Amino acid sequence: MDPEIDALDAYSRVVSSVAATLLPSVASLTVRSPRGEGAGSAVVYTPDGFVLTSAHVVAGADGGLAEFTNGIQTRFDVVGTDPLADLAVLRIRETGVPPATLGNADDLRIGQLVVAVGNPLGLAGSVTAGVVSALGRSLPVHDGRHVRLIDDVIQTDAALNPGNSGGALADSTGKVVGVNTAVAGIGLGLAVPINSNTRLIMSELMSTGKVRRAWLGVAGTPVTLPQPLVERTGQRKGLRLVEVVPGSPAGQAGLYVGDVMLSAGGRPIIGVQDVQRLMLGPAIGQRLSITVLRKGALVDVAAVPEPLSR
Repeated sequence: MDPEIDALDAYSRVVSSVAATLLPSVASLTVRSPRGEGAGSAVVYTPDGFVLTSAHVVAGADGGLAEFTNGIQTRFDVVGTDPLADLAVLRIRETGVPPATLGNADDLRIGQLVVAVGNPLGLAGSVTAGVVSALGRSLPVHDGRHVRLIDDVIQTDAALNPGNSGGALADSTGKVVGVNTAVAGIGLGLAVPINSNTRLIMSELMSTGKVRRAWLGVAGTPVTLPQPLVERTGQRKGLRLVEVVPGSPAGQAGLYVGDVMLSAGGRPIIGVQDVQRLMLGPAIGQRLSITVLRKGALVDVAAVPEPLSR
């Protein structure tokens, strides 16, 4: 057999296998809200009917209609939304829809095959394939006066179009590693990763309908660390604080403009996203150890993050 044909067949078998695995779990959503009627995609991820989609797909709605490729139509209720992660959890009223298996986007590699399943332009059950074009992208999202960067966003060249938002991005084993969230341009799609942070957000949405976030009160920009410190710690960059809000948890802890944050909670801090990653609900009221570089010396402080008010 021609090696090129054999390779193409192998590629096709993988994509076909992922499609067969995921299509029964991916829904086409019709959403009605005061803003009007909209559409999107979603994926069932628990046997009892919890469904994951993008927050912007169901913004302002409390329910709608979900339709599956096997003909099942069922109402869904919005359990909770988190605009700052662009994720929402829904629950369908129909039982027996097979759930997809969630994977871990932290294991992805650039060039790896991924498959997008969704309902672009109202075309239910559409499957496209491509590769992971880049990792670690940041996507700005807005919720009122708050702006947050969703970190570690997946960039793919798998074709995505309006209506794909909320659909599944899967690896070659059929595990969902991302939620398609935006079309950034021709040949460029983005997906919110499924990882430990996402799972924590999903868990909070399932149990309380909202996501609590903590507030530290700093703003910063990444900077390169002095070479002796790089050799000592293995860390090349830190976060130089350009703002410390007076009276904030950071201000009360003794952080100052000009400090370079190196670590918090035992984790390296390289950018603002690293701080944001620590500021989910469990951090509220808990002591957070922080190490900064100040005038050439390492200084340890402790802050107690407070609830983020909206």
